[in-house]
Formats: sequence, structure tokens, C-alpha cells
Amino acid sequence: MRVGITGHRGLSRDVEQQVRRLLEGAVCELDAAELVGVSCIADGPDAWFAEAVLRHGGALEVVVPTEQYREGLPESHWPVYDELTRRAAQVQHTGKAASDSDAHMVGSEILVGLAEELFAVWDGKPAWGYGGTADVVSYAERNGVPVRVLWPEGATRE
Repeated sequence: MRVGITGHRGLSRDVEQQVRRLLEGAVCELDAAELVGVSCIADGPDAWFAEAVLRHGGALEVVVPTEQYREGLPESHWPVYDELTRRAAQVQHTGKAASDSDAHMVGSEILVGLAEELFAVWDGKPAWGYGGTADVVSYAERNGVPVRVLWPEGATRE
């Protein structure tokens, strides 16, 4: 089972804890021997999902949206990013150079193309910018990839 992830970054600590529990529960429902998690491993749900997949005994496949992607992430996340990349069974590159919205969406489109299901840490609202979670969910739905929304009841984004 190949499962991709998309989700909101910059969540509050309380929402983060709830989302981590939802992701852990969803991953644990899957057969570890068959599980391949597909993630761009940005800070937030992408990385939390990847960590849960590895803890559960699944394999990780990483999609790197741009050559400059890591540098566009918070510096505090770099050690996690590097460790998850090192532990990945496979790493896909888009060939894009600049870390911009278009390249990030291309990365998400590749991710969706590799997945049989998409987990979406999504509040159900429109994206704040092109390539956001809502855009990825819409792309998955248009391409016949089932989407499982994992969002804590009553939670909000700041």
C-alpha cells in the first residue's frame, strides 16, 4: 500500500499533538510489510507521517520538489530532513531548481502519482497559496486517488 501525505505546516503545539496521534493511528491500521509512505518530508505533517511509517516498520519514499528545497525549510528542521532522507528506500527528484510554489506543486503531483491513497492533514479550507494542501487534495481527487482527511475536530490553523 503506497500512501502519500500532504498537510498544513505551522500548526500550534496542541494541534500538532492531535495530528501526530491521528497520523500514528492511521499508519498503524496499515500492514507494515506492504506499507510505503511517500512524503516530501517538509516540517510538520510530512515529517511526522514519515516518522510514523518508519516506526511502524514501513518503507519511506521521498520526493524532493527542488534542488533548493532543504534550504527553503526552517533550519531547525534540517537534521530531521537529513535523517529521513538518509533512511528513505528511494528518493525521487523533480529536476526543478528554484524552490517556489510551482515546483512544490510539481513535487506534490509526483507524490500523488506514486500513491494509492493520500492522507491529508487538512482543515477543509482553500489553500493560502498555490500548491497548498487544498490544491494537492483537489489534484488527487481529479486523478482518482482516494483522500483520507485527518484533522482534529474543532482544531483551527493560526
